[in-house]
Amino acid sequence: MDSDIHRALRVKAAETDHSVSAIIEEAVESALAEDAADLAAFGKRKNERSLSFEDVLGKLKKNGKI
Repeated sequence: MDSDIHRALRVKAAETDHSVSAIIEEAVESALAEDAADLAAFGKRKNERSLSFEDVLGKLKKNGKI
């Protein structure tokens, strides 16, 4: 782990009366929960038609937005 990040974690732990591992565990849980939410959103949209970047740009140009 980067020494500056580790130092920041130790300071935050001291100021919040939490352990470094508790802060890391909370961050990891938060990241995993966000990943789960993203996967659920992807699952809900899996049957939607996808658009190519070129199609999107063409539509924007056609509508005078670019």
